[in-house]
Order: sequence, then C-alpha cells, then structure tokens
Amino acid sequence: MEKIVAPPPDKPWFAEGLRFQCTGCGKCCSGSPGYVFLSEADAYRLAEHLNLPISTFQEQYTYPVDDRISLIDLPESHDCVFLKDHKCSIYEARPSQCRTFPWWIHNLQDPTAWKEAAEHCEGINHPDAPVVPSLVIQTQCLSYLDNLLEQNFSLPR
Repeated sequence: MEKIVAPPPDKPWFAEGLRFQCTGCGKCCSGSPGYVFLSEADAYRLAEHLNLPISTFQEQYTYPVDDRISLIDLPESHDCVFLKDHKCSIYEARPSQCRTFPWWIHNLQDPTAWKEAAEHCEGINHPDAPVVPSLVIQTQCLSYLDNLLEQNFSLPR
C-alpha cells in the first residue's frame, strides 16, 4: 500500500512571525555541557578577531568531536570559554551557530518545539520582544543549515 503524503503548507506555522530578543542573560552559553561547532569561516573569523594564527586559535580554543571542531568549555562550569561576566566577549565575531540562535530548524518544527526552546531562553516569547518577521526567521534558519553543511564538509582538521 502506497503511503499518502500531504503537501507542505503554503505558509510556515510561524507565518505571522515570532517574538524574540536576546536579553544578554548568557544562559545559552553556560551551565550545561554542549557543543559550539565551528565552520571553517567561523574558525578564521574568530582567529582574526583574537589576532591569532589559525593554528594557535585551534590549539587553544577548540577540540575535535567526531569529524567536527567545537569550542572548548570551561571545565569547572561548562560555560563557553568566551563568556565573561555573563556576556559574550567575542560577540562581533561569534560563531554562526550562536548568530542564528534561536532560528534552528529543530526549534521551528512546530509550536511545541518553539515553546520547549522558550523554557531555556528568556528572550523567546518575551513580552517586550519585537515580532521577528517570518522571512527573517526563514533566512536565519537557512543560514544555520548552510553552516551545518560547511561544518561537515570543509572544516580544516
């Protein structure tokens, strides 16, 4: 028996936009172990921002995870190595994974996924946050996906 698949909706569930504004709380960068995977462009941008040769940057601030490269965490807290006084010390050069949060595909699957993401991020659905237009959300999500592809196929090891 052939499975019938419904066509995708004409509009995403977030067609009217979603509320989000970073509050600068630093919670997404602290508290629990995780990975901030870097693309080649991320690694070079961060090395340049820190005025380091790429090899020195990679030795001091990254480690391999399977076939990818991740920023190191502080061992005693699991905070991002670049989190200083609850603020990102490399904000202007931050990795694409950080730039595109919370517009990651698993956060945008449906309203339930968005609500779950909000449980960990006070900027999601914050009452004072502006409504981010759907087109901006989709563009950011595509940037996130492009970055995932780059991480998997072009990062120097």
